Amino acid sequence: MTGPMNTRRTFMLVAALALSAAACSSSGGTADAPTTPPSDRMQAMLASVDLYVNAPQRVGVGLPFGNGALVSYGTVSFRFAYTGTASQTTAPRPGPRATATYIPVPGTPDGAGSPPTITQPGEARGIYEATGVTFDRAGIWTVEVTADIQGSGPQTATATFPVAELPALPAPGQPALATENLTIHSKGVPRAAIDSLATGGNPIPDPELHQWTIARAIQEHRPALVIFGTPAFCESRFCGPEVEVVQQLAKRYANRAVFIHVEIWRDFQNQVVNKAAADWLYRNGNLTDPWLYLIGADGTILDRWSSLFSVPEVAAELQALPVMK
Repeated sequence: MTGPMNTRRTFMLVAALALSAAACSSSGGTADAPTTPPSDRMQAMLASVDLYVNAPQRVGVGLPFGNGALVSYGTVSFRFAYTGTASQTTAPRPGPRATATYIPVPGTPDGAGSPPTITQPGEARGIYEATGVTFDRAGIWTVEVTADIQGSGPQTATATFPVAELPALPAPGQPALATENLTIHSKGVPRAAIDSLATGGNPIPDPELHQWTIARAIQEHRPALVIFGTPAFCESRFCGPEVEVVQQLAKRYANRAVFIHVEIWRDFQNQVVNKAAADWLYRNGNLTDPWLYLIGADGTILDRWSSLFSVPEVAAELQALPVMK
């Protein structure tokens, strides 16, 4: 797939998390970061995209400071409010409240037992995620985050984000798209189009993630855990660690599902997207990644995760699947 495309992807949060990457976001999914945020005040950066009404969803927020430090570990509180539409604001209408738990980037400390703490990106990095949040109307919403930070006391920050009537991307309860993603059996394609780490003569890594197509899994009534990401080119630096986690899950739960990695780029240099990634994630001139999807044996999407995901949560959902015959 070629042509004009916004590939800013999932996060403006990335720059704020000081991960030394270009900022990225999905259209309408993330508020722009302040150009000069105060270095001593906590900021709130939305990490979730494609939020919609009348369905319980996960909402993730990163909590950076203007000086590059982050809030990590423990739990924080979320308080949501509806504020109108893009063309007409209203007085804030209180919405759900939730406790959000810290989700680390895979391979970084989770700070188990620690309260919210100011850390540097080299120490820890991640987001806070609330689950089961339901929005009752489309429009513009805010989330007010309160964190009781160890050694600093309570701090509050607010982020604004849109909520749509319907999901733009495939969502839980919908039929999965029976796409023919590239595998190690695909002929006449560059190896890097199967996995972006297979460049410069490198072999395709994680062969167990490149055996199945989504279409075949659906046809053979196999549950599938599908990670959409580009390990070599992911600006958020989340894709690589997340693909590694999915590989680990594939070894632990090989009897519960098939495991698939869909590379985003067929040709990164020329900005050509693999068709399977475009079919799932390209909407209205925007491409968002990474995403993780769990597809049931009947071909229905059971769950999905944007940006980061809780490894124990995903593992529990895999464990709950019946053993494959």
